[in-house]
Amino acid sequence: MKKILLTAINAKYIHSNLAIHSLKASAGECGASVELLEYTINQQKDEILRDLFLRGADVLCFSCYLWNLEYIEAIATEYHKLCPEVPIWLGGPEVSYETRAFLESHAYVKGVMIGEGEDTFRELCAYYQEEGEKESSLLKIGGLAIRMEEGEIRFTQPRPPKPLSEVPFCYDDLQEYEHRIIYYESSRGCPFSCSYCLSSVDKRLRFRDLELVKKELQFFLDRKVPQVKFVDRTFNCDHHHAMTIWRFLTEKDNGTTNFHFEISADLLREEELDLISRMRPGLIQLEIGVQTTNPETLREIRRTMDLEKLKENVLRIRSFGNVHQHLDLIAGLPLEDYESFRRSFDEIYALWPDQLQLGFLKVLKGSYVYERAKEYGIVYHETPPYEVLCTKWLSYEELLKIKAVEEMLEVYYNSGQYAVTMKIVNALADSAFDFFLELGQFYERKGYGGMQHSRLRRCEILLEFLKEKGAPGELFEEALTFDLYARENCKTRPSWAPDTSEYKELTRRYCEKGKLEHLEPFHYVFPRKREGGVKTLPERLEEPAYVLFHYGNADPLDHQAKTEWICTSSSGNA
Repeated sequence: MKKILLTAINAKYIHSNLAIHSLKASAGECGASVELLEYTINQQKDEILRDLFLRGADVLCFSCYLWNLEYIEAIATEYHKLCPEVPIWLGGPEVSYETRAFLESHAYVKGVMIGEGEDTFRELCAYYQEEGEKESSLLKIGGLAIRMEEGEIRFTQPRPPKPLSEVPFCYDDLQEYEHRIIYYESSRGCPFSCSYCLSSVDKRLRFRDLELVKKELQFFLDRKVPQVKFVDRTFNCDHHHAMTIWRFLTEKDNGTTNFHFEISADLLREEELDLISRMRPGLIQLEIGVQTTNPETLREIRRTMDLEKLKENVLRIRSFGNVHQHLDLIAGLPLEDYESFRRSFDEIYALWPDQLQLGFLKVLKGSYVYERAKEYGIVYHETPPYEVLCTKWLSYEELLKIKAVEEMLEVYYNSGQYAVTMKIVNALADSAFDFFLELGQFYERKGYGGMQHSRLRRCEILLEFLKEKGAPGELFEEALTFDLYARENCKTRPSWAPDTSEYKELTRRYCEKGKLEHLEPFHYVFPRKREGGVKTLPERLEEPAYVLFHYGNADPLDHQAKTEWICTSSSGNA
């Protein structure tokens, strides 16, 4: 029996690779021994090489993406030197375009599986299992680019799309997924034509049978897996399909499992919004691609979106208080200059999503943007992930400013660790983009950039920056104290916080659960969790109010402690 190693190199340990698990499940009873191997890009290349060598393969296969292609190229090159007799096959989106050029520049690769690989991989396994099989038999397998023995590169017939319901379910054993995110797909393809996205290349939208989907989702629910991420490109592009699945999850909710969906928020109907409003907090989370608010850019990238409807629905969902929303923007798109992107950022930031992901254009082989890169004046990295450096509309210097904004946004907003402070900062900043840029420049000027900082140190730096700008120190000291204790019962107390001995009797009275509770005095009333940024600074109270943080009762969305406001008289009596 031939041994085939099917290998993935993930971005993080918590990730799993749906592709290779689906390929193995599809290989079925082909007679070959298919072994799955998952590594991460954080491992040493020599460590991975050693493990691959010691396992002893008859065939070695790699799943290739933006984040791992350079890793795979380096490892496969050395592996071929050690085991020149072992054929190396690659598959995945990163090698499914401009495949001939790739094979011509990578002489150690036997071939590439192009596009969807389930049937292709099964037939390839069967080919290697047949002793004495002629190389010409490879040409009968659809969806391949092959380096023949004489060196000629041959392409076989393209593989027709497979009915999605015929793809086997690959999660019969969940032991290996402990502490990892599980990925699941109920559809393939995308009805839209966004020019930067490879999903737009394939318009063949296919759905998995809904009864099959329910059965498979019940498998996850029964085992109370922490999170299932749907990889459907636009989950709600079909109303009936989305509603059927969301109704099922609402009815069968186990109180634990979270389901992640990528959606187009402007497509949500009243029926869907009503259902979402009644879901358990944390049952679902939504990722919403906005990319830009510039109408000319939206037209140029062929993105269909009703921006005003999107905003309305995002705000509606935020008002429900039960769904984590993650909104995306892309810098470097055609026709969007620095000022235009700044406006896009401020416009979407004003919606106060739980996270605002600021990404940078990746010029992907096979995409429409890739074909028009010269026309757009797009300069980008030659190596994966092919990220934009500058465009006809955006200089590299301006892009670096956006990078500074991204870094500060990740630390102070997307982390969720400074939520109250960020809402109050809103009253001081005419532009959120400008605020994060100035903060990033402050980091660089003070020499704080490029360093690992504790949460408390991040608070100290932000406080230093705000005071330099003339912001009221006491207000932000208390806001940061609130943020620190909302996340955890801090072991290290901030230097500006009052001595706990001043209210030890109140602490003794209210903190009945020891370290699972903490009492803290505040002279300001801060915005509630589901509120957005304030327009005016809070007024100072004459007498402090006390907040009791309950760490044993955390919010399922942001994992922060439940808070209880307690008013006392100046004598310290409740």
